[in-house]
This record gives sequence, structure tokens and C-alpha cells, in this order.
Amino acid sequence: MASRAPEGNKKATDPSAPLRAGGSRIDTVLKERFGLDALYPLQQRIIDRLLGAGHALVVLPTGSGKSLCYQLPALALPGPGVTLVFSPLIALMEDQVAALKARGIAAEFINSTLDRATREKRYRALARGEYELIYATPERMHKTEFVDALGAAPGGVKLLAVDEAHCIAKWGHDFRPAYQQVGEFRRVLGSPVTVALTATATPAVRTDIRDTLGLSEDDMPLFATGIDRPNLSFEVREIWKEDEKVQVITEVAAAAGGTGIVYFSLIKTLEQMALDLRRVHGAGAVAIYHGRLSPAEKKRVYDRFTSSRPADRLMLLATNAFGMGVDKSDIRYIVHAQIPGSLEAYYQEVGRAGRDGKPSRCVLLYDKADLAIQQDFIGWMNPSVDLLMEASRAFANNPRLDLGVDELREQITGRSRRDRRAEYCLISLEKLGVIEPSVEPDRYRFVRPLADGEVPAEEVEAKRKRDLHRLLDMLKLTQCEDIRKFILDYFGL
Repeated sequence: MASRAPEGNKKATDPSAPLRAGGSRIDTVLKERFGLDALYPLQQRIIDRLLGAGHALVVLPTGSGKSLCYQLPALALPGPGVTLVFSPLIALMEDQVAALKARGIAAEFINSTLDRATREKRYRALARGEYELIYATPERMHKTEFVDALGAAPGGVKLLAVDEAHCIAKWGHDFRPAYQQVGEFRRVLGSPVTVALTATATPAVRTDIRDTLGLSEDDMPLFATGIDRPNLSFEVREIWKEDEKVQVITEVAAAAGGTGIVYFSLIKTLEQMALDLRRVHGAGAVAIYHGRLSPAEKKRVYDRFTSSRPADRLMLLATNAFGMGVDKSDIRYIVHAQIPGSLEAYYQEVGRAGRDGKPSRCVLLYDKADLAIQQDFIGWMNPSVDLLMEASRAFANNPRLDLGVDELREQITGRSRRDRRAEYCLISLEKLGVIEPSVEPDRYRFVRPLADGEVPAEEVEAKRKRDLHRLLDMLKLTQCEDIRKFILDYFGL
């Protein structure tokens, strides 16, 4: 029996039927390095394209094997050279590197969580050609030592993988400014074979990805599965009061059986509803996961969730802090207890259900009052230029050049935890490369000042309006007659 591969590849007995298995180099690498017998048909086409020196734009749901589409070519491409993987998610890159190392694959990551001595040691190893894959955040391309190490590596960069590629697009739901420079950096690297991967991308986002990378649709064709998964059922239930939510969640969990996730927008609401649901289901059957938990507690809950059996009937109450990299195929239901802020976020979250192909329910509980929560988020997510400048100065003027969110909040917006602008200032400044995570948990260190005019006020306003339009699209979904068709039309797949 083949062992499990990164991002949920199934065994060769999977009914999706591998295109081939046999004695080719691909099959040898697949079996010996990843412990798998065969690829999915679409994976095979993508990998053949990359091995033939062609570029690819890959849009596949989370859990359908995106990572293997570049990890296998990284090992199968002939000659010297390293595969460079740009990822915006430090935790996810660290998990992927750990999984590759466990298979004896020479992979490593370089990011801001490392101390200087460790980074320099890894730069030297990279320059000597000791890595098959190197993972980094896109902001790392501004570091001279990193660029020099890539240039010195025997064979240079032979494959560039841009993960979470929707971060390139200003029209995307998670725009990250450093991604806008990946195309220019790609040319500095000598224009290597490039694969861009994401779970969600509208036609406008796909166009932005190609334009930024400097590739046409002919150069970088789309490889995507239809996002219509027949085993998922979609429904919206209009709710008028909180106790109705508890009742519906209980009904869905009882009917679906097995493991499920209930998503919330607010930690406060999650914790309040946890008390009610634990009274109904038992304290041991309801777990919670959100961004304020300690790293040790997050790991404990994650491990419990991923190892749970259907008979445990575990219900996880979570914010959107939970989900990336979750490898569990038998999630029987996803409930949104509060409306998400965008169709992209909604689709990523419901896409975690039913990866084993068995029937699973996706239920959105729509309470008109919850729209105000997302409108608040949009206000917080788009801090003004003046507030960003003030936050940048707070870091620059701090004697330690190091701040946590509570200290920053007190300096720029006051002590009220209800006001979340300080958190989003941190997110924006990190994306801009003004600050970076400190070696101390939940703290950030100053890198450079924010320049006057670096963040145009008109761009902030344009993004705020785009975010409001995304929320409007979610509202339209709650009112449409055919949710499945609405999603398909939105993504243009």
C-alpha cells in the first residue's frame, strides 16, 4: 500500500485512475521519494508540462495535490539546480519542509523567524547546492545574501514555484505587495520554468498572475479541476437569533455524523457558543481553535482534530486561523455560523469537507446582523495611510525596535481591544516589508521606515471598495436559488 503524500494524494486504487505507472523516471521518483504508486491525471499533465520546460498556472482546491506538482519535478528535472518555492505562510512552509525532510528530501526554509547564525548557515548550504528545494517568503528576494546564495548555487534556480499565487493580484482577496515583484525577480533568476499555484482565482486574478510574471496565456496555460464537487451539498439557513444557530448546528452535526468544523468570524462569539454546544454535545466532543491560543494549544487541538475518528464525532469551532494545510479527508460537515467576508474565503473553507468523495454538508447560517461584523473587518483591514505612518514611526522610535500588538494598539488607537486596526497595521506593514516577525512569539521588529507616498491613499480606498464588493457577492450568494451555479460562475471555471 502506498503511503500518504503531501496534500492528500490518494493511493493508486483511487477511482480517478492514474494516467500511467511504470518504469519512467517520474514513476521512480514518485515511488522511491514520495512512497506513491501513481499520480492523478491532472497532476501528471502538469508535471509533464514542467518537465518539458513549459510553464503552468494551477488552480486546484486545497487538499488535491498542488504541492506534489512542483515537489516531484524539483527532484525529477535533470541536471543541477534548486527549486525555489515562494510562500506567504511561514507556518505552512515549515510544515511542508518537515514533511519533505521526513522523506529524506533535501529541503529547507529561510525566513524571518530564524536567528542570524542559522540564516547564514543555510545561505552557505544553498550556495553549495545542498538543497533540492528552498522555501522562502517573497520578501526574502530583497535580501542581498539570499540573492547571492541563489546565484552561487550550482545550476541556479531550475524551477520557480509561486504558491498562494492569488497574493500577486491586487484584485485578489489576500494581496501581498512583495508578490508584485516576483516577475521582475524571475527575470533576475534567468526566467526559469515557473508554476503558479492557488486554490481560488477568478478570471481577473488569473490575468493579474500571468501579467505580473510576464507570461501570456499561451506561455502559461491554466490547469484546473472543475470546482463543482457533486458530493458537497450547499444550503443557506436564515437565522434570527443566536439560540437558533445552536439548534441548527446541532441538527447538522447529528445528521451528517463524523467530524465537522463550525467557522466563526469573532472569537468572542465562538467562545460564547462553545459553552452552549458543550452543554448539548458534551465538553469532550467540542474543541476550539483561534488565533489567541498559545502555539502549544494550537498544536494540541490540530493534532487531536486530524487524528480523530468518525466515531468520535468531534466538532471543532474555529476562526479562519484554522484550515491552511489541514490534511483530513473525512470532514463530514462545514457550518459557517457567521457570514464570511468573501466567496474566496467561503469556498476555501467549504472545500475542506468531503475530500474522500463521500457526501458532506456545507451550511451557511445567515443572520443579517452578522453583516455588520464583516463591515467592521473591512474598516479595520484597510487602515488609513496616516495610521500606517504612525504605526511605522512607533516601531522606529521604540528603543528595542520591537513591538507587540497590545503595545502598538495603545500608541496608535488606544486600549480598546474592540478596535482591531492595530492588528491590521501589523499585517500591512509586514506585507510591505517595513517590519518582520521577531524571534519572540507575537512580536515584530522594525526593518525600515515607511516612505512618504509608498502607500497611495487612492489605492487604500480602492481596496476598501473591492472588499465591500466581495461582501456584497457573499450577500448575493445567500439570496440565490442555486449556490453551486453561483460559485461556478463567480470563479469562471
